[in-house]
Amino acid sequence: MIHDPGLVDRLSSFAPIAFEGEVFRATARSVDALTPSVSGGRWAPKDISILYTSLEREGALAELSFHWSLYDPFPSRPARLHRIEVTTRKSLRLLRADLISLGADWNLYGEINHAQTQQIGAAVAFLECDGLIAPSARWDCNNLMIFNDHHRIAENTLRVINSEEVDWISWAREHGLL
Repeated sequence: MIHDPGLVDRLSSFAPIAFEGEVFRATARSVDALTPSVSGGRWAPKDISILYTSLEREGALAELSFHWSLYDPFPSRPARLHRIEVTTRKSLRLLRADLISLGADWNLYGEINHAQTQQIGAAVAFLECDGLIAPSARWDCNNLMIFNDHHRIAENTLRVINSEEVDWISWAREHGLL
C-alpha cells in the first residue's frame, strides 16, 4: 500500500506512548477473544491484522450492538464480553481534534465510511506502531486497536483475564441503542 507522505510525516510528529492496562472486547460466543480482524474496518484496510478493543466495557458492547443490529434479523444469541490485560510499547494516542486535523470528517465518524480512518490506521501500522488509541464512534470512551504484526508477545502482554456472557439485546435496549 502506498501511504500519503504528508499523513505519515504528520503522524510521525506524535510521540508514541506505552500502554498498560485492561481493555474489553465483545464477540460471538464461538470467537476467540484474541483473534484479530483481517477483513477491514474503521482503522485498517483488508489484510492488516488488527485487534479492536475498548478501554471501557460499555464501549465494547456498544460496538458489538451497533454491528449486530445491522443484521436482519439480528442475532438473538448472547455475546461474550472479554476483559483483556494488554501492554503496548509504541502506541499513538489521537484525540478528536487530531483526527479532524488528519482529515477525518467528524460528521461521518459514526458512519460506516472508513476511507480516511483506514488511511490513518494503515499509516500508523506503516510506522511500526503496535497500538492506536482513538475515540470510539459508538460510546464516549477511547478504543485501543492493536496492530498484531507489530505487537510482539515476547515484549508485550495480551492475555484474557475473564469472559462473561452478556445479553447484548437487553444491554442495547437499556442504553437506547436498539
